[in-house]
Amino acid sequence: MTGIWTSDKAEFATKGESSDNWIANGVSIDTRTLEKGDLFVALRGPNFDGHDFVQDAFLKGAVAAVVERDTEGIFLKVRDTSLALDALGRAARERTRATIIAVTGSVGKTGCKEALKFTLSHQASTSASICNLNNHFGVPLSLSRMPEETVYGVFEIGMNHPGEISPLSCLVRPHVALITTVELAHSKFFENEDAIADAKAEIFDGLEENGTVILNRDNKYFHHLSQTARKTGVKKIVSFGIFKEADFKLLEVEPDEAGRVIKANLSGKIHSYRLGLPGSHWALNSLGVLATISASGGDVIAAANLFEEMQVPSGRGNHHVLQVKGGSVTLIDDSYNASPVSMKAAIEVLSETKPSNAGRRIAVLGDMLELGKKSIKLHVGLVDVLEEKGIDLVFTFGDKMEFLAKSLPPSMRAGHAKAINQLEKMIIEAIQPGDVLVVKGSSGNRMGNIIKALIEMDQNRFVEGLR
Repeated sequence: MTGIWTSDKAEFATKGESSDNWIANGVSIDTRTLEKGDLFVALRGPNFDGHDFVQDAFLKGAVAAVVERDTEGIFLKVRDTSLALDALGRAARERTRATIIAVTGSVGKTGCKEALKFTLSHQASTSASICNLNNHFGVPLSLSRMPEETVYGVFEIGMNHPGEISPLSCLVRPHVALITTVELAHSKFFENEDAIADAKAEIFDGLEENGTVILNRDNKYFHHLSQTARKTGVKKIVSFGIFKEADFKLLEVEPDEAGRVIKANLSGKIHSYRLGLPGSHWALNSLGVLATISASGGDVIAAANLFEEMQVPSGRGNHHVLQVKGGSVTLIDDSYNASPVSMKAAIEVLSETKPSNAGRRIAVLGDMLELGKKSIKLHVGLVDVLEEKGIDLVFTFGDKMEFLAKSLPPSMRAGHAKAINQLEKMIIEAIQPGDVLVVKGSSGNRMGNIIKALIEMDQNRFVEGLR
C-alpha cells in the first residue's frame, strides 16, 4: 500500500524534516476521530495546543505527528503546523487530475455536498469533505485526505466573516463552483444581505480557467452573482430553479408517502426521478446538484435516479419513530443548525408530516445565532409561518426565542425553557402517541441534546419491554 502520504512526500510538501520513514493512510487534527494509520497534525489555537495530544494520537494508532518541536515517537518537524496543513492540502490538490467541485451558500451546502458525494461515488472514485469541515482548518484537511487517483473531489467552503472564502477557494481551485443560495445567515458580521452575497461570490476567485459556476436562478441575487462572476473572468454560468429561463428547471413536484417525485428539464432533457428526502427545498437543491454533475462531466440521469436511495446527513431532517406509552411519535431531527430560511423549511417539513390518530404537530425551536441587529425581529417573524403551516404546539429555548414565545397565540405556547435539560423534561412529559415533532436551532444551543434524550427515552422503553 502506498498510502495517501509518505514521509518523503510530506517532507517535500511542508519543507519539514521527518525523524523516520512512515506511510499514512489518512490525516487527522483531532484525536477523538483519529483512525489507525493517520498522520496527526498538532495544530495550535487560541484555546488548545495539539502538541498536548500527540502521545494520545500515537496510542490511537497515528503513524507520525506533524509538530513544531521534537517529541517522543515518529514525527515530521515543521516551523508552523497550520501552514504545514495548508501545504499538505495544496500539494494534494496539485498532484491530482481530479475534477474539483466547491460548494458554498447560506443554506443547503452540506446537504448538496453530501448528495454530490453520494451520487458521484457511484460513478468514479470520489473524495469529499467529511461532515461540515469547511473552514480554514477543515478545507486544507479535507484536501490533504484526497488520494492522488481521485476522479471527483467535492469540497464544502463556509464562512462567518467577509474575506474567508477567497483564500479557501484559491486553495481548492475548483473547476465547478456551486452557490446554493444567498439568504440571511451569519448576518451578525455583515452590514447587510448584499454583503453576504459578495462574500459568497468570493468562491469565483479560485475558479480554474474555463471553470463553470452553478447559480440558483430563483434567488434574488442571481443577476448580481452572475455579473460578479463575469467580471472575474467566468464564462460558463449554469442556472437551476423554477424560473422559466433556468437551465435545470423544476417542472412538477408530486409528494408521496416518503418523499416526492420530481419532473424536471435537465438542460433540454425531460426526466422524472424520485427524492426520498424530506422538504420541498430538496427539490431545488437536487437540480443544483444535477447541474453541478453535468458541468463536472458526470452522468446526470444516473445521478438523478440515485436520489431515491440517499439519506440526509445527521441532524438535517432525519426521521425517527420513538415508542411512548400507548403508541409512537415521529421525531424529525433538524438540530444541526438554523437560520431564518432553514427554520421555515423545517416548519414546512413538519407541516407536511401527517400525525397519526389524534397526534399533534409540535415545533421545538432554539435560538438562531449570529443574526445581528435584526435578530429579535427575525425570531418573532416565525409566528406567521407557524400559524400558516398549522403547527399545534411550540416549545422554545433561548433568549431570542422567548420573544417568539410571547408573540405566539396562547393555544400554541407549549413552554419556554432557559436550560436545555429543563426543555428535555418538558418535551418528554408532553408528547403523546401520534405526535410529530421537529427539533431545530443553531448548533450553539446544543439542540442535539434533546434528540439524544428522546432517543435514550425510546431505548429505555425498549429495554423495559424486554423485561
